[in-house]
Amino acid sequence: MDMKLEVIVLPVADVERAKAFYGEQLRFRLDADFTVDEGYRVIQVTPPGSECSLIFGTGVTAAAPGSLEGLHLIVTDIEKAIAELTERGVAVAGPFRDTTGVFHHAGTTGRIEGMHPERRSYGSFAAFHDPDGNGWFLQEITQRAPGR
Repeated sequence: MDMKLEVIVLPVADVERAKAFYGEQLRFRLDADFTVDEGYRVIQVTPPGSECSLIFGTGVTAAAPGSLEGLHLIVTDIEKAIAELTERGVAVAGPFRDTTGVFHHAGTTGRIEGMHPERRSYGSFAAFHDPDGNGWFLQEITQRAPGR
């Protein structure tokens, strides 16, 4: 049986600010904005080309705003993605690679400035945070690992 990741619930403090950031700065597609009552509002956005969406709003999670870390957006050209996000006012750190060459460490530990020397898929990253502090990574993948 297939199991597909459909939605990630994102904890935010200011719903309108998050809607503007994800819609205007990141240019995620707005799929839904339902206000059921004063304490319950559901906004769903989807990154370009993704089948997985984000939901945030009021009354959708008990998690602390800004507590989500390690979300990954996969891009085929990390330099272009950094340039586009920077043009839209997003503060992006990178590109960088990790000392291990496997995956990045938590936080900024083990970061080496610059892309993977051979520009190997899965080896180059950049990072940014949304206005609440939720942590995102860009990861460059030009060729998927077998079975992916």
